[in-house]
Amino acid sequence: MINAVSYLWKGLKLLTTPALRPFILMPLAINLILYSVALVLGFLYLDNLVEQMIPPWLFLLKWLIYPLFFTSFCVIGFFTFSLLANLIAAPFYAKLAAKTLVVIHAPTLATYEPSALQVWQAELKRLSYSLTRTLPLLLLFLIPVVNLIAPILWLLFSAWCVALEYFAFPQENRGVLFPQQKEQLKKMRFSALSFGGLVTLGLSIPLINIVIAPVAVIAATLYSQARTIQN
Repeated sequence: MINAVSYLWKGLKLLTTPALRPFILMPLAINLILYSVALVLGFLYLDNLVEQMIPPWLFLLKWLIYPLFFTSFCVIGFFTFSLLANLIAAPFYAKLAAKTLVVIHAPTLATYEPSALQVWQAELKRLSYSLTRTLPLLLLFLIPVVNLIAPILWLLFSAWCVALEYFAFPQENRGVLFPQQKEQLKKMRFSALSFGGLVTLGLSIPLINIVIAPVAVIAATLYSQARTIQN
């Protein structure tokens, strides 16, 4: 946990580095546009729906519905718009990971620079990995007794998938493919879950979710580089 906090803090401090700016501004713009459009359209749709379904004499009920919508949006946003934003911005994140090593004057271990198509293909593999395990996990919520631990399993799985997502970019720049990425993270499972859990929390908080992705990419790159040197 301490390592995860430390590297995320380092990633935040590097966020304003001029050399990294070209690879950060576009993902930030993508995140901002997606979340803003989704929030505005969702609010307008909800407002119209509330006006049609709730009579004027139940106007107080509106004040309960809108906060519920906002909370739901934050949760749903992580599982939908975050995935979409990461898919679109993936090529920028791959370059951000590579440029981060240059900024910190680390010896480069990159064997090749993935093309945008290769990055998107890798992103779709991770997305497929996550989605094929999401449905069985959601079914646990319907099983009596088991559903008591389902939220804990869901949080752990979310943290694991997020760690896989952001550690992938520096690893792919070194030619490490998805099966090997999973094996490497399993060797540092607690650190990976701590890192993924903190990033997941950031992705669920408005405004922070706009900047947390590039911070996580930088942090994962620094973390991976430190472990490489240690090994």
